Amino acid sequence: MSGITKGIRKVEIAVKWDPSPAGQPPTDLDIVAATYPASDPYGDPAYTVHFDSRSPDGTITLNRDSKDGKGFGWDEVMTVELDRLDPRYARVVVGVVIQQRPDRRTFVSVVKPSLRIREGYTDLATDDFGSVLGSTAARVAEFVRGDSGAWDLHAGVQGFEEDPGTFTSSMGQTSRG
Repeated sequence: MSGITKGIRKVEIAVKWDPSPAGQPPTDLDIVAATYPASDPYGDPAYTVHFDSRSPDGTITLNRDSKDGKGFGWDEVMTVELDRLDPRYARVVVGVVIQQRPDRRTFVSVVKPSLRIREGYTDLATDDFGSVLGSTAARVAEFVRGDSGAWDLHAGVQGFEEDPGTFTSSMGQTSRG
């Protein structure tokens, strides 16, 4: 069986958190994804998907969007169908950003945040954002298409201190300088 791999085909990225304490403004986390062309996999994204957009081909879908963490179970859920993504794309980067209204917030002020990346019933990665408590956003996954066409996950949470508007363009950079 060596040399035969299907790679990752369809993943679900999910985030949950508890509502803000009484008297505090609601906490709003958003999952965002950026797709990069094979011709420039570390340049500008070909397109991004977030709460008020969608992928042009329907391969990246935000299935659930919460503005306050009051949902049952997972509050934000995004599905990425890597096996259907056009071959001209070689990389998909996924992040989580905290909306900064009305006050500046970091993960330390989010009550019980949790991340799960899974394919089918198999958890590929989980995290509690504990390594990025001072950050306003985090890159949580990078999916890379190999030479064979199979997709691999490069998991790991990396913190950023940016607003939602600039985070989607910088989360896919190889390093922050």
